[in-house]
Amino acid sequence: MSRLQRILDSDQFYAFRRSPVAMVSAAVASLLILVTIFAPLIAPTNPFDPSSLNLMNGFTPPMEPNAFTGESFVMGTDDQGRDVFSTILYGMRISLFVGVAAVLFAMVLGIILGLLSGYFGGWTETIIMRTADVQLTFPSILLAMLIFGIAKGVTPVEYRDQMAIWVLILAIGLSDWVQFARVVRGATLVEKNKDYVAAARIIGQNPLTIMLRHILPNVLSPVLVIATISLALAIIAEATLSFLGVGAPPTQPSLGTLIRIGQGFLFSGEWWILFFPACTLLALALSVNLLGDWLRDALNPRLK
Repeated sequence: MSRLQRILDSDQFYAFRRSPVAMVSAAVASLLILVTIFAPLIAPTNPFDPSSLNLMNGFTPPMEPNAFTGESFVMGTDDQGRDVFSTILYGMRISLFVGVAAVLFAMVLGIILGLLSGYFGGWTETIIMRTADVQLTFPSILLAMLIFGIAKGVTPVEYRDQMAIWVLILAIGLSDWVQFARVVRGATLVEKNKDYVAAARIIGQNPLTIMLRHILPNVLSPVLVIATISLALAIIAEATLSFLGVGAPPTQPSLGTLIRIGQGFLFSGEWWILFFPACTLLALALSVNLLGDWLRDALNPRLK
């Protein structure tokens, strides 16, 4: 039987087909990710290329011809004449990149610390888990702002815009590793007392090999569920930081930056500059979060 056939015959895929929420969420998330990947081919213009801008197109309402140029745009234009549809596609690329990279960083860091604390115990576990407990007392978004501010402060001024995205990834990742570490630690405490780990110790395998080759594959299922849910939270965290002006720089605007820009024109009548980026962010975060909720339930043995 092929791998694809095994997947189609699995209980998880059967549960997926039986869940309209999961199917719709997967379809919406997949569509948004695909249009983001192929943004240069789909977007009518490159909104971050000054040579493609026409200030005469500024504040053009959706689907209405501009009074000066006669051009029309599906989602209208902003104050600089940029096509809002194109800015959303390119801005979503930055939001997704930051979210995925931050979750991967948090996941790798959390897995390493969770394996170490669960396998070795003692002072290693005490230091790591007490650090995690202290971090949990602070709201993650405030911690991310603090880390972002410190990292940006030590970055040379001439490199701040170029490094802003990476600093943002570092800030969100460092504020989100705790849940991965706690789950991996708990699973490691269970797995390390099983016979296959004892057998690996008897034949002389070193702790690193035992943790990576034997224990890690058996603790990945809950980690993948947490990663899916954390992706939605990371995207929202990036948008929040960028909305507050401490995230993505104006030269690389994300969805959060676009929402911040649109807020300034909301009460002057140009509602579309805020409305469409906000709806896109909501659809992206909600679809990923609902998909993560379904995945958590599908992999929960108590619900089978």
